[in-house]
Amino acid sequence: MKNLIQKFLILSILLISFSCDFNDSPEDPKASVSFTLVDAPGDFDEVWVEVLSVRVQHISENEAENEDESTWEEIPVQGGSQLVNLMELTGENSFLIGTEGFESGRINQIRLVLGENNYVVKGEEQFELKTPSAQQSGLKIKLDQEIIAGNAYGIIIDFDVAKSIIVAGNSGNINLKPVLRAFLQETAGIQGQVLPTEAQPVLVEALQNGNSFSTFTNGEGAFVIQGLEPGTYTLKITPNESFQALEVIDVVVEEGKITTADPIVLVPVE
Repeated sequence: MKNLIQKFLILSILLISFSCDFNDSPEDPKASVSFTLVDAPGDFDEVWVEVLSVRVQHISENEAENEDESTWEEIPVQGGSQLVNLMELTGENSFLIGTEGFESGRINQIRLVLGENNYVVKGEEQFELKTPSAQQSGLKIKLDQEIIAGNAYGIIIDFDVAKSIIVAGNSGNINLKPVLRAFLQETAGIQGQVLPTEAQPVLVEALQNGNSFSTFTNGEGAFVIQGLEPGTYTLKITPNESFQALEVIDVVVEEGKITTADPIVLVPVE
């Protein structure tokens, strides 16, 4: 009888233990989201900005949308604030700000937070970039991107310096009024190459229905414009004054694909 009771107790303990292991599920996996900075620089030799962090407004599933600060999470730059030369972020180059895990839900907005150490270099001269007070809380970018736990996402922040640096009349001040947009890495776009490299700096614009998305070629003449909606675009190529401008029409962009344009060769001005 004693042995029977012992066996019953052991069996009971095993059953309880198995039940606990079966019902205790591990924490739900989170979505891994990386935030990367790219750029379309303007007519400067160097454009330096101090990147501090990116702030993310994340709304979990079944959570009501609101502007409460509790919905914002700050992701500091890996290794602390860094000076980034935006002129180097052309072609396929980029700067990784950081990566963070989020529960299933939606990223509504992000804010790029800059420091005060921002300047441009042209020739041998360095000019301070006057920056807006809004940079203290971050420069807001609408996104509205659904994310699902267990998946990985890449969010691209496009810093269009060609439109963001304003030379203020006769004062000599150079103001930074950032023009930013954000999009998922897998979105559609156009890539290609503009030759010869002697035509640089070369501005490349993708035009559609009055909208313009721009970048500059890198040292090898390559360019990439991402985050485009599907449709037909005109590429407007604006080189330096020694070469003729050019337009390439009917460049078709398909959903989720990067269209590779034929190599573009510019003609010198006669």
